[in-house]
Amino acid sequence: MIGLGKWICHVDTMFFRGDARIRLFDDNGKYGFELTLPDMDIPEVVIKDVTEDGNTLKAIANIDLLPGKDIDVTLTFDGDTFEGLLKVPFIGKIKLKDGKRDI
Repeated sequence: MIGLGKWICHVDTMFFRGDARIRLFDDNGKYGFELTLPDMDIPEVVIKDVTEDGNTLKAIANIDLLPGKDIDVTLTFDGDTFEGLLKVPFIGKIKLKDGKRDI
């Protein structure tokens, strides 16, 4: 499993601008995922179809606010840093910038 641990990155969208915290963990052999944004309630995120490709994780996510719509998630790790991209229906691409381990 790659990318396990706590991470922080910058997000800049029309709905939120600031730092997001992501925790990736081993959930009995599958990837567990938690996302936290300061001062914002996040709907439950369901992660499925996680694949590893070298140092990149790809997954499909779903949230209640977009029933039946898939969110494509790509996270590419390089040691203690990462970059990511979310492709969200009706919103577009959201870059996860300057990702690093969160202490």
